[in-house]
Parts: sequence; C-alpha cells; structure tokens
Amino acid sequence: MGKGRVEAFSDGVIAIIITIMVLELKVPDGFDLAALRPVIPVFCAYVLSFIYVGIYWNNHHHLFHTVQKVNGAVLWANLHLLFWLSLLPAVTHWVGENHLAAWPTAMYGAVLFMSAIAYFILTRVLIREHGTDSTIAKAVGNDFKGKVSVIIYLAGMALAFVQPWLSAALYTLAAAWWLIPDRRIEHLMEA
Repeated sequence: MGKGRVEAFSDGVIAIIITIMVLELKVPDGFDLAALRPVIPVFCAYVLSFIYVGIYWNNHHHLFHTVQKVNGAVLWANLHLLFWLSLLPAVTHWVGENHLAAWPTAMYGAVLFMSAIAYFILTRVLIREHGTDSTIAKAVGNDFKGKVSVIIYLAGMALAFVQPWLSAALYTLAAAWWLIPDRRIEHLMEA
C-alpha cells in the first residue's frame, strides 16, 4: 500500500488535536493585565503541548519520507500513536486548570510516555516492513533521544507526587531537547 493516505490522515488528526487544544483556552475575565494571571498556567500548558504536537508532526513527517510503503501493522501502529497524541488536549487542560497538581501532572507525563512508546513501536514496525538495511533503519539507529525521553517522562511522573514543578521542568527539558533538529534523516535522504 502507498503511504499517502497515512500521511494525510495523520496530518488531519494532528491539526484537529491542535485545534481542540486552542479551543480550550478561555478568554480572560477583565480588560487589564491582571486578568491574564488566572489563565497563565493553562496557556503555559498549551504552549508546551503545542510544542510536543509539533515535534511529533515534524518527526512523523520526516519518518514517512524514508519509507515507500505501509501495511496493516503500520496502519495500526500509526493509529496507536495518534490515539495517545489525541489525549494531549485533555491532560493539557487538566494540568493547566489544576496548577500542576500531582495527578494531572503525572497523567500528563503518562501521555507523553505512551506517545513516545507508540512512536517507538511505529518506527520498529516500519523498519520491519522495509528491512534492517533500509533508509529508515539507518536514520533511526539506536534512537538514543527516544530512549532517554522515555526515562525523563517516567521520572517526571514519579516526581509529580513529590515536586510537580520538577516534573514540568523535565517535560520542558525533553521538549527543548527535541527542538534541536535531528538531521539524520535529511542527511540520508540527500545522500
């Protein structure tokens, strides 16, 4: 099967995820800067989640440039990833509305953790479909960033019950790390 429908569907779902997140932002009550104070936590959670969705969209885009075909396993692995990403609007709103309370902060990390696991599964299914000598296999390599991110999310989940702001700092750190462009796929595609 061709990969075009998977890419188009994924782009559409990701666009809807971002739309849902922005619709959760409420207009401040009032007309001065002090009216912004109650919405700052929700806005900060939105910004971080927007960055994460953007990172996944960007990496998904690059990932599918390395493949020529998909199969049923790839379709299901992709849906698995989209499922976990689709939960980001809910946990984003929950953590923002509750000012980094323990359970919402831990659940935010759980969604990040499961999204990372789902992305890992998607890459492995694509590698299995295209072979260990394929462009995707070479580009993904040992996926050091992916493995470390999973550890960061687990640590953030645990810290949510001790110091939730440390969890938020870890989630932000992981996002900042992923913002640094990974040129492996681009370099392989140019070669």
